[in-house]
Amino acid sequence: MDPTQDQLDTVRIGLLSISDRASSGIYEDKGVPALRTWLEKALINPLIFESRLIADEQALIEKNLIELVDAGCALILTTGGTGPALRDVTPEATVAVAHKVMPGFGEQMRQISLNFVPTAILSRQTAVIRDKSLIINLPGQPKSIEETLTGLRGEHGEVVAQGIFSAVPYCIDLIGGPYLETVEDVCKAFRPKNAIRKSNH
Repeated sequence: MDPTQDQLDTVRIGLLSISDRASSGIYEDKGVPALRTWLEKALINPLIFESRLIADEQALIEKNLIELVDAGCALILTTGGTGPALRDVTPEATVAVAHKVMPGFGEQMRQISLNFVPTAILSRQTAVIRDKSLIINLPGQPKSIEETLTGLRGEHGEVVAQGIFSAVPYCIDLIGGPYLETVEDVCKAFRPKNAIRKSNH
């Protein structure tokens, strides 16, 4: 553990993988491990994870999201169930538990994915706030998860598409959550100057 971690807010994060086939054991879930790996690489804070794997059932998704909010998760990331198929109901469940909808996250996620596939417009990913929790629907594939969170860079390191996670820490500040600090080489958090907390590391 980093010696400065005891000075940082501990962050409880909910990871919810939504898949009929993975939840029934037909194949191994790769969504939650990918999310956890990326978060451990990107955040300096001490992290506590609440991980769950469930089927594509709207009532079940809503129940789990509410439980994760009530458990004190400042951030909840879902993976899977955001396409147009009949069983894809993650966005419906997410909006159903929302107090505020944050459509900019979904807009930017689709913008990133459009750099790779025209079918990115079929994705219905969104983000919402419930109480003091930010809930974000992410793609199902580990590579897409990383691209969405980190963003895209060109051959010379220039930003081609901004990753969504750079806006997450300040959003959580605004809803009264813990202060998230990122590893800048992975993802530089953006905050207005007056919102930046001085640190000793």
